[in-house]
Amino acid sequence: VLQSSKVLAKKELSYMPIIGWMWYFLEIVFCKRKWEEDRKTVMQKLLSLRDYPENFWFLIHCEGTRFTEQKHQISMQVAETKGLPKLKYHLLPRTKGFAVTVQCLRNVVSAVYDSTLNFRNNENPTLLGVLNGKKYHADLYVRRIPLEEVPEDEQECSNWLHKLYQEKDAFQEEYYRTETYPAVPVVPPRRPWTLLNWLFWALLLLYPLFKLLINMINSGSSLTLASFAFVIVMASVGVRWMIGVTEINKGSAYGNNDNKQKQK
Repeated sequence: VLQSSKVLAKKELSYMPIIGWMWYFLEIVFCKRKWEEDRKTVMQKLLSLRDYPENFWFLIHCEGTRFTEQKHQISMQVAETKGLPKLKYHLLPRTKGFAVTVQCLRNVVSAVYDSTLNFRNNENPTLLGVLNGKKYHADLYVRRIPLEEVPEDEQECSNWLHKLYQEKDAFQEEYYRTETYPAVPVVPPRRPWTLLNWLFWALLLLYPLFKLLINMINSGSSLTLASFAFVIVMASVGVRWMIGVTEINKGSAYGNNDNKQKQK
């Protein structure tokens, strides 16, 4: 069902060329991350998914933003103010979006899948690293929680989510100590059909490009070859720039007190 996955994402992503436009037409739920403005819009989008004709995943990152030391310190100050247990490896979850998601998709979605991802040997993967062919080793911990176990009341749902993140923090502590999760590991077998499928589509789609390249080389026109090389270089630079924007140190200031002070 990955082909029908939906996600709760920030509004700015809808403006990104190609990817953002594609997400817009795939009924991705966008938000401005200002709950007073987002609540009505998000509920309308979620309710429209109740009669979606295919099975789908709805992906939500309850922390709302990526982890940085500065955001973690600010988040734990909020936890102390609200009398909540502090987390060592996560930001305080933002419960309103999760509660509304559960409320709108109840009796449609069957379960919550809680996922925790870690990379071995303190590897710090990046999309540029993947693009350059670097190999990473990942461990993924997934728990299936029937939706009936998630409270319907908004405050109880909020308390349930905070407790879930406390458990996630304990799992993360266990992983850093032993490099394993508290469960019997399952190693999925290699599937040759995935490689064969990729090779088929790569050959089918790249054939016209290679044919065009050969025709250009045979033409002997220096201007044509230079133009083609320029287009390839610019496309490569553009892709790398777009991927570079996704790095954590270039992420948004959402969750920083400094940003809020500037807005004031």
